[in-house]
Amino acid sequence: MTDHASLGPWVRRFLLEYLVSDRNLSINTQRSYRDMLTKLLPYAVSHLGKPVDRLAVIDLGPDLVRQFLIFLEQERHCSTATRNQRLAGIHALARFIGESSPEHVEWCAQIRLIPFKKATHATITYLDKPQMDAILASPDRNTPQGRRDYALLLFLYNSGARASEAANLRNGDVDWHSHSVRLLGKGNKQRTCPLWPITVEQLRLCAGRREPEQPVFLNRNGQPVTRFGIHTLVERHALKACTAAPSLTDKRVSPHVIRHTTATHLLRAGVDINTIRVWLGHVSLTTTNIYAETDLETKARALATCTPDAEAGPATKNWRAQPSLMEFLRSL
Repeated sequence: MTDHASLGPWVRRFLLEYLVSDRNLSINTQRSYRDMLTKLLPYAVSHLGKPVDRLAVIDLGPDLVRQFLIFLEQERHCSTATRNQRLAGIHALARFIGESSPEHVEWCAQIRLIPFKKATHATITYLDKPQMDAILASPDRNTPQGRRDYALLLFLYNSGARASEAANLRNGDVDWHSHSVRLLGKGNKQRTCPLWPITVEQLRLCAGRREPEQPVFLNRNGQPVTRFGIHTLVERHALKACTAAPSLTDKRVSPHVIRHTTATHLLRAGVDINTIRVWLGHVSLTTTNIYAETDLETKARALATCTPDAEAGPATKNWRAQPSLMEFLRSL
């Protein structure tokens, strides 16, 4: 018989069944919720003086959760965004338990009433074209590793792929004839992106004659490259590119910055925002609209289209010279 009062079985079902089967959440989201629990449960144990296997659901009361969130910000120096991310995981756990266990509905409501903290949204970092060109020129393409690095950087810029999407890319995902690639994004959502001929050419050099199910990008040991390896690769070449583009010195470049760069450059090229949304694999157009809000060059172009003509003469009639309009307003 299932012990509904004990927390342990609920945590196992939450991680192994709910997140995977019911919600079909991405691996990274699953790991985020797991990491939240690996911090919350030891905190609860230290404050309640109970073994982790003896914790009950109601032990994770609203007061303890609030204290945990304060601990994250004050002791672990986590940002507001990280604090809210951890709380989102706790909310998800509470909702799962509350929907499956009627006796915990009140507890669930109390946990979900804990509010998110308003955070200041950081400005999106992206690269200008000369900066991106300097990074692409950084690898030594006379070496096998340099050619691999160039192909990977070019692919990230062309497709706007996330690091995890590039790491999971298989030969069979590339349509060599139509010059496109199929990417598997968050929540196992698929999308197709067009590729430049030069990108297809560089990917073909990386893929060689490997089977369709084998990865495109390998590390120096012949093993599939990881998303952490891709982060290191991007940071290494961004640092190297500082010689050609000194403005990169003040920027922290990551694969996601290149993704932002792709979106911004598409926007500047006149691509409509909904196409960019599909290109990047965003579920909501609101997410993609951030690029339109932060790109100063696009705003300046829009402003230029409505700049008043300095040489134009005054209007033939001013406000006071339109009695009919005033009569209309008084009649309302």
